[in-house]
Amino acid sequence: MWSECLSLFQELTNQRCWKAEESVLVSVLSSCTNLDALDLGRSAHGFLIKNLSGLNVIVETSLLDMYLKCGSLVKGLTIFERMKVKNQWTYSAMISGLALNGYGNEALRVFSEMVQKGFEPDEVVYVGVLTACSHEGLVEKGLDFFNKMKVDHKIDPTIQHYGCLVDLMGKAGKVKEAFDLINNMPMEANEVLWYSLLNACKIHQDFELGEKVAKKLLNLNSSLSPSTYVMLSNMYAKAQKWDHVALTRKDMTQNGLIKTPGYSCIQVKRKAYKFVSNDIMLSHCEGVSDTIYQMELQLKFEGYLPDTSDVFLDVDDKEKIERSIVVRDRNRFHHFEDGECSCKDYW
Repeated sequence: MWSECLSLFQELTNQRCWKAEESVLVSVLSSCTNLDALDLGRSAHGFLIKNLSGLNVIVETSLLDMYLKCGSLVKGLTIFERMKVKNQWTYSAMISGLALNGYGNEALRVFSEMVQKGFEPDEVVYVGVLTACSHEGLVEKGLDFFNKMKVDHKIDPTIQHYGCLVDLMGKAGKVKEAFDLINNMPMEANEVLWYSLLNACKIHQDFELGEKVAKKLLNLNSSLSPSTYVMLSNMYAKAQKWDHVALTRKDMTQNGLIKTPGYSCIQVKRKAYKFVSNDIMLSHCEGVSDTIYQMELQLKFEGYLPDTSDVFLDVDDKEKIERSIVVRDRNRFHHFEDGECSCKDYW
């Protein structure tokens, strides 16, 4: 749908009689935001400057939202600071964008400014605020905001708000408190909440609670997703319960589940390159493997030791180090035409 919107916009710009309309350009910017297409968003920004004498608050808010969500933080901040008129949606976009990029304290500062200006925060704003608290590890402050949302602003918490709290508590190691929170929610917990808690149990090595959470997840999606099995297997491996690892992998295989390999993409000169583990090296990327090898040599010379905590195999430390190096060395590139994938990590 978003790609179709941009195609229609291109057809409109080819018509000499068409006059730029703000509503159309806001839709174009929203499409760029949802496609994470920063270069196209910059082009749309240039088109705006050339074809409109002035930008209203709606267009400017769409612009800063696009830049922030596409990772161009400096540009988004510049637009925000230069805006002569700001509304509730401007502050909401700014708070969410800063929180999304990991700038929790800055997001909370903007929220404080928003309240001082007399704007009423809504449920979307509070999702950004709670996310900001999660990034900064502000458990007590996050709980305080959650209560203020209900008491001061009469906002009924949604599952997104509870998800932010579970993430906040999980990152802080308060996994039992997060488990109790999920069980006492007024709505049924979804897979996202349970999976977030399972990941926290793995990180903080609460394997007993992790098993309970994994069972909850398997009851929800045992026939749909391999992610729970993989997470549970990795958790057992971290606890060196190799028999449990084998049984979990066996159950996964018997259910016909296969974990899709993770990949990430990067754009260079308007081309997107895809990194995939264990892929075959393309001819035009032959120098990449040598560069990685040279970087590893330099890192070893500087005293770097590979992190083997995520090599979940029953092997000795020496083999773990070798495997961790081999896995990184096997990372290869795929080439895609412009626009086929974005500059984001997918795991």
